Amino acid sequence: MEKSEGALDGLFVLDLTRILAGPTATQLLGDLGATIIKVENPKSGGDDTRGWGPTYARDPQGNPTDLSAYFMAANRNKFSIAADLSTDAGQDTVRQLAARADVVIENYKPDGLVKYGLDHTSLLKKHPGLVYCSISGFGQTGPNRAQPGYDLMAQGYGGIMSLTGDPQGAPMKVGVGIADVMCGMYATVGILAALRHRDRTGAGQHIDLSLVDTQMAWLVNEGTNYLTSGQAPERRGNAHPNIVPYDSFECSDGHILLAVGNDAQFARFCDAVGLAGLSDDPRFDTNQHRIENRAALMPLMSPALKSLSRNDVMTRLHAVKVPVGPIHTVAEALTSDQAHARGAVVGVPCDGVADGQVRLLGNPLKLSATPVTYRRAPPSFGQDTDAVLQMLRIARDRSR
Repeated sequence: MEKSEGALDGLFVLDLTRILAGPTATQLLGDLGATIIKVENPKSGGDDTRGWGPTYARDPQGNPTDLSAYFMAANRNKFSIAADLSTDAGQDTVRQLAARADVVIENYKPDGLVKYGLDHTSLLKKHPGLVYCSISGFGQTGPNRAQPGYDLMAQGYGGIMSLTGDPQGAPMKVGVGIADVMCGMYATVGILAALRHRDRTGAGQHIDLSLVDTQMAWLVNEGTNYLTSGQAPERRGNAHPNIVPYDSFECSDGHILLAVGNDAQFARFCDAVGLAGLSDDPRFDTNQHRIENRAALMPLMSPALKSLSRNDVMTRLHAVKVPVGPIHTVAEALTSDQAHARGAVVGVPCDGVADGQVRLLGNPLKLSATPVTYRRAPPSFGQDTDAVLQMLRIARDRSR
């Protein structure tokens, strides 16, 4: 197996996950240097997202490959092997890999791996130093433990949809699978914490993580607002429940974002856009007063901003250090000078595709001593099966 020289070089992760939450976690571990063996089911053609078009990397002849954009978003720096867990051979392969692994991560339904002897209880009994992470929709306990978990259902059940969208419209999901992604982030943190414990004590453990639990955890201030006041939060569109003005605003040629974080900023904002004196009005002189009088403030601000262009507003407010910014499209964001300077998009060499590389979203972590690396493009289904099985055969022969 490869040498990465990353922070997690030498860490061996057995990845029994698919779709987004688990793959997000294992891709992050892989970016940091871990070796990730992704096991995919040959009966289904591998990870479900390989078939989630319509966008695919294409071969030099222009034909779509099995590398959908969705799959590539969360599966670089991994080896892919095909193994059918319903067969003795598939189970044996996974057991051999588990015997070598520091971490096993899976997202089957609770108890879904018990019949194969690959559940956390079975593997931890044989390998007490193993860190075993289970991701499911609702967790291993509770009345809904058997319910399937999808990002949309987690966003709905966990409350975030009730806060998202136009105040007069229907509840809306976030535009990407954020419940899955954040669950993957929490999984990564939990795995690293469990490895720290294992390194100190020699003892592994089981991590039980659910999409719904993590989604409720990142209700953050809105969740705590409710717990503190007992009042159900309102859907406010782009506005903020605790800061005013903090919203999108219309200018003469489009919209900008304004985030006034304190009273001094509000005074500078008012002076900059021709609203001098407004910050002295006792209805608006403090953030608490602006929250209480939000409905009165907005009609006073809007005409001043509508009379100015976006560039004019941003130039004026940048000059007085009031937070303001554009609303980029995805294309504008990923082609911006800032994205280029920070490595937000990376090209990764990839055999069998047009131009010999795929373009992916970069990892945002900037580690000074052990930077993330992009060693392997997202794999084609089962492309490393023979190499991994050969590795296991060699290791088994050496142990005899």
